[in-house]
Amino acid sequence: MATTQIQPTVFLWQGRDKRGTKLKGQQIATTPNLVRAELRRQGINPISVKKKPKPLFGGAGSRISSKDIAVFSRQLATMLKSGVPLVTAFQIIAGGLKNPRMRTMVDKIRAEVESGSSLYEALQQYPVQFDELYTNLIKAGESAGVLDTILDDIATHKERIESIKGKIKKALYYPAAVIAVAIIVSSILLIYVIPQFEGIFQSFGADLPAFTKMVVGASHFMKSNGLWLLIGVAGAITGLIMAKKRSNKFAHWIDRTSLKIPIIGGILEQAAIARFCRTLAITFAAGVPLVDALKIVSGATGNRVFDLAAANIRENVAVGHQLQMAMQQVGVFPTMVIQMAAIGEEAGSLDEMLIKVAEAYEEEVSNAVDALSSLLEPVIIVFIGVIVGTMVIAMYLPIFKMAAVI
Repeated sequence: MATTQIQPTVFLWQGRDKRGTKLKGQQIATTPNLVRAELRRQGINPISVKKKPKPLFGGAGSRISSKDIAVFSRQLATMLKSGVPLVTAFQIIAGGLKNPRMRTMVDKIRAEVESGSSLYEALQQYPVQFDELYTNLIKAGESAGVLDTILDDIATHKERIESIKGKIKKALYYPAAVIAVAIIVSSILLIYVIPQFEGIFQSFGADLPAFTKMVVGASHFMKSNGLWLLIGVAGAITGLIMAKKRSNKFAHWIDRTSLKIPIIGGILEQAAIARFCRTLAITFAAGVPLVDALKIVSGATGNRVFDLAAANIRENVAVGHQLQMAMQQVGVFPTMVIQMAAIGEEAGSLDEMLIKVAEAYEEEVSNAVDALSSLLEPVIIVFIGVIVGTMVIAMYLPIFKMAAVI
């Protein structure tokens, strides 16, 4: 007869130590008795042990972001390099986490490791947070006995990626947010303010200028169709997002098209190349064979054009081609990147060369994003000024016309 496996639960406990000091905390376990036994082993006399109640709203709290994983990786790497045992490091990290989901996950990983599982096996249970690259590097680090070094490389890799993503998002979100505010302000003017002026103009009985008539017509359109226009735009955006998630061909087309956008496309291309080089470098340096490393890289560049290129490179390398030749065949890498890969292959220092390429492109991305932000600020100001100024001029033209007649 099959037995049902009891899932670990978070228990809240209170107790007193040998000096009589009251203590409290939380622990992952399958039963309250196991929590009591662990407390007694630590010299704490348990007073109460009960399941942690679930919050009424918000469920398990905030989602676990890639930034959370980057911070976790750096903390774990630092503690292991300092000689802190793995289980103790998990306890310390979990105690300082504010995200309930992240804390619960770290506690469960600690419980798995404490029960005899390897860190690789424990992390594999969370494929969304710890991808194939992460777990394979951990496996290689555990096998070679250099887990602290591998974790340090992973943490650096994650931090660089998050830094690039943050800069790109900042460059894109700022103008998008300002344009959204401009659209909202314009809509309010068209729907609520301009109709008031229209009533005043009608009371004069004078013929309105053509420019003013055009803005009044836009106001009528927004009042009649504004809601449907909003629903249509929201539906189109939602449809694009869903189509990208469900169709690889459409997602590949979107990523390929994004690389052709002036200025923005260049930044996205440089970011993808940096991720390709850094991911391949740390994977290869960890002892993963090149063919297997390329398989991992083919899902880690952040752009499907480069993911497909990495997959094609892997196929060519698997049949005996040199890496630099395979990179040249796919036609997406600049000559400098290919030449650096060739030098690295010949000198037996491929990982070092790829890291240098990654650092160079990361620096270019940073500089390009800063330059783009500086360029967009005056453009956005002019854009908003033109929109608002157009409406103001359209409303005051009839007043100026009547003043000239008088």
